Amino acid sequence: MTKIKFCGLTRIEDIKAVNDLKPEFIGFVFWPMSKRVVTREQASELKAVLDPSIKAVGVFVDEDTDIVKALLNDDIIDIAQLHGSEDGAYINELKSSTGKPVIKAFRIRSEDDAKKAEESPADMVLLDSGMGTGKTFNWEIIKGVKRPYFLAGGLAPDNAAEAIRELHPYALDVSSGIETEGIKDIKKMTDFYEAVRKEDEHD
Repeated sequence: MTKIKFCGLTRIEDIKAVNDLKPEFIGFVFWPMSKRVVTREQASELKAVLDPSIKAVGVFVDEDTDIVKALLNDDIIDIAQLHGSEDGAYINELKSSTGKPVIKAFRIRSEDDAKKAEESPADMVLLDSGMGTGKTFNWEIIKGVKRPYFLAGGLAPDNAAEAIRELHPYALDVSSGIETEGIKDIKKMTDFYEAVRKEDEHD
């Protein structure tokens, strides 16, 4: 079954919606440049309301390891997702000092990028068109990737099923594709969830 991650949640209403739908993962963005950024305090309040069966992922870009570790060790997030130039030493330090999983994101522009993702020491990898571009990339590049991955970039209710048919990813990661005017849209979230589950039945 393809797993689902709704990323960039910022409001209690968003959490209530995911508690009803039950995706496997949600994401809190801690990158200050993002319009979906949340503070540690906001994330803590949202996590307190989140169904415990749903894993909370923290999204970071070249953040100080101590900040990421504290969020993991205080159970504000369950998984760290890294979108910057974090290297193997950074990843291994997080893993060894928290015992929590790490996802490393890779911007896919060539087969070389896909190869780097295959070789990453992270527990999981995420393949994307770029940080929050809202656009898909050339999926042909990743058809040879053997390890399980999160697919991101330009996903929406109308192409979720196609992504599963074409690539069979471990999970689909969506943010702007379930928004209307920058706010999470419960109907689009529901449509995305249902599109994935329906395709899983056929897959």
